[in-house]
Amino acid sequence: MNYVLFDESRRKNLLPLTFLRPVADIRFGILTIREKWEMYLNVKTSTLTESYLAEKYPVIQGETNIIINGAICPNDKLVDEIKKLKPGFALIKNETILAMCLNEEDFKAQSNAIEEIETDVEYLEILYTWDIYSRNAIAIKDDYTKLTAGRKSQPIPSHCIAFAPENIFIEEGAIVLASTLNATDGPIYIGKNAWVMEGSNIRGPLALCEHSTVKMGAKIYGGTTIGPHSKVGGEINNSVIFGYSNKAHDGFMGQSVIAEWCNIGADTNISNLKNTYDNVKLWNYADETFVETNQQFCGTIMGDHSKCGINTMFNTGTVVGVSANIFGSGFQRNFIPSFKWGGVAGLQTFNPKKAIEIARGMYKRRSLEFTDIDERLLEAVFNLTHEYRKI
Repeated sequence: MNYVLFDESRRKNLLPLTFLRPVADIRFGILTIREKWEMYLNVKTSTLTESYLAEKYPVIQGETNIIINGAICPNDKLVDEIKKLKPGFALIKNETILAMCLNEEDFKAQSNAIEEIETDVEYLEILYTWDIYSRNAIAIKDDYTKLTAGRKSQPIPSHCIAFAPENIFIEEGAIVLASTLNATDGPIYIGKNAWVMEGSNIRGPLALCEHSTVKMGAKIYGGTTIGPHSKVGGEINNSVIFGYSNKAHDGFMGQSVIAEWCNIGADTNISNLKNTYDNVKLWNYADETFVETNQQFCGTIMGDHSKCGINTMFNTGTVVGVSANIFGSGFQRNFIPSFKWGGVAGLQTFNPKKAIEIARGMYKRRSLEFTDIDERLLEAVFNLTHEYRKI
């Protein structure tokens, strides 16, 4: 059986986080959604996505294909129902296609001639950008249960203070020094070769992914994911960092989602609550306006390769696009388009060639190759976001 994860209309609601990745490659909990499916199915998956992303994420077709919605997360019941699908049938819930089974001919023809099977199975999903942080605690708990089943954690060091140690799992090669780990309200997962420096205070549910670092004296609250190869410090609450991004210094971040290759300057503070205590409205690319989130707490949603200078202040409910560079005093505007450079005093277009040069340098620092495909993707996003830079 060939498994494919597909993007559907909600992809636009998840921009700017999906400008450079399929929906399934969003980190949600400990793992990305793709990693969850591959763990449950024990197979590699490919992706059916936007044409400009297909060069990096090509679709693979087989004789029999199960096409799965990339915005939903697997569980045992859902996987069982999907595996039972026969060619020409689709699993549906509340008019949302969860999965389809297509033979090679119908897959190539993108056939819609399918019979629907309604299901009542419950599952975790993301519909909007704010779902990523607001449902992240649940996702961490689900991933933790699956990842640690039947396995034994590395011992918690004696110089650490641990509450509910049975809910703490430390992978091989991780270092935890003289810190407080409180897993009373949810599990704490510390990935391979991660490093928690001395004096850190951590509350679960929390995921610190492989090769990431919590710097000295950090305060990290529950519902937070620190993706692989990231460094964090200061105070973080209920936020998700996809990976390869740094918030290495003091400053507050709450109810935020930060994509890859971002850098948050020292003493940057992100407001996550309005003084009026009203629900927050957030820029939505699908509607091209600010929409109601029904969230009282909402910080910043930041696309890949974006950065901010020291002492930056972000308003409650701010969306930053791809490859933006934000600096200067005062509260920044609530929507900063992709490839913009500047701040309150004014924004100008960030030359894409310069953005690509910076991205290539960041990859090199991590001993990774910034390929021609990566370059073409950034150029494509620059062209796709042209109209927003007029706002």
